[in-house]
Amino acid sequence: MIRTEADADKRAKFLLTSVIIAVVITAAYMFYEKMIAEYVPRADPDNAQQVNRGRQVYFALCAECHGMKLEGQENWQAMLPEGGRRGPPHDETGHTWHHPDQVLFDITKQGGQPFSPAGYKNNMPGFGDRLSDQDIWAVIAFIKSRWPDEIREKQDAINRRAGN
Repeated sequence: MIRTEADADKRAKFLLTSVIIAVVITAAYMFYEKMIAEYVPRADPDNAQQVNRGRQVYFALCAECHGMKLEGQENWQAMLPEGGRRGPPHDETGHTWHHPDQVLFDITKQGGQPFSPAGYKNNMPGFGDRLSDQDIWAVIAFIKSRWPDEIREKQDAINRRAGN
């Protein structure tokens, strides 16, 4: 009988230890997932904190060319005499939403010229030396937050096709 009680006690301790280990592993995994979600660069138009930061940066650096209401500059589609175009709109009337987030990020960071056809002068400057990656993602989140739901859904599909 003593041996049976000892075996039962060992089994109970083993079971308890196994449960504790499982709980610790699950908690660690959940913590890891939360950390990754917070640090993976992306533009989240539903994240109020990111959108508010993006609004501040947009009005400080982007609105001059792209408009206070994201409407772009007047006659933005016409070629300028020195080449290139004025700042296009970032609202639903423009072409911004036709691009995946990563392309928008890269253009904002590096400027438009590296992404333009040969021989085309692109007037979009790069902001990689003035903005952190988080600030660039925040600006994109702000812009996306201003789009109607149907445009956001279309752009989300573009992101999925691009692997974003």
